[in-house]
Amino acid sequence: MPTETVKSKTEDTSRDWVSGLDELEKTPITETRWGRFASRLWAGTWPKVLALVLVVGGWQLLFLSEWKAPWVLPAPLTVWEDLVAYAATPDYLQAIAITLQRALTGFALSVAVGSVLGIAVARFKPLRAAIGSLITGLQTMPSIMWFPLAILLFKISESAILFVVVLGAVPSIANGIISGIDYVPPAWKRVGAVLGMKGFQLYRHVILPATLPSFVSGLKQGWAFAWRSLMAGELLVIVAGQGSIGALMQGAREFNDSARVLTWIVTVLVIGILVDTAFKAADNRIRKSWGLAADR
Repeated sequence: MPTETVKSKTEDTSRDWVSGLDELEKTPITETRWGRFASRLWAGTWPKVLALVLVVGGWQLLFLSEWKAPWVLPAPLTVWEDLVAYAATPDYLQAIAITLQRALTGFALSVAVGSVLGIAVARFKPLRAAIGSLITGLQTMPSIMWFPLAILLFKISESAILFVVVLGAVPSIANGIISGIDYVPPAWKRVGAVLGMKGFQLYRHVILPATLPSFVSGLKQGWAFAWRSLMAGELLVIVAGQGSIGALMQGAREFNDSARVLTWIVTVLVIGILVDTAFKAADNRIRKSWGLAADR
């Protein structure tokens, strides 16, 4: 067989192989945009629905076992009926509004203080040596320990609650920024310096954007500490004329209204889930912008 014929057949075979590989790499688009959205919605929903069914089912079995009297541990249906009826009243929405206003105010102050503190500690080594460990120690301290001091300083007032909320959230936010700055690649700083950036410009355009994932993680943890501190504060520090979630929940406990207590527990849980969803959305957006998650 002539050499040219063998060479020609070899080239044809190679082209066939390459063509076949190209076809394998192609992903047939068989779903519409609505179909892909429905698939993602279902994939993100069914685990939560299953968890809810398991929790409510276990609760119902515990109620049927008569472990506690119905006035102590009511049935899930009883709590649901109380929640539906109470949610239609102005007191319910007003209590949520008061609590959320406190939470957002305290969290905003915590973000401001924690951000400045974190940047200062990460930038100045003597400051880190002085208070770096103190910040971690404050983060591990239970927030409820601050309430006796807060009451002595600010009496029974909004300021006492905000004082503890800020102390609970600031260390986590500061540590998030410190950790993020510590892990910025040195090459990025050198690139910024080559481009003429230094001082505030370097932090604004290079270092702080690089710390964003760690900062968001610190914000999420800081919100968790702030929210828990707030709930403890509202149960301990009852401000007159402020019908917050904690105040109304404490009132329901004093009247042995277990259904109303569980109604508020469910409400707080739902608020926590909604906030966590918002943080996850922000985290996913950052991951996509960094090329760490597929944008589909």
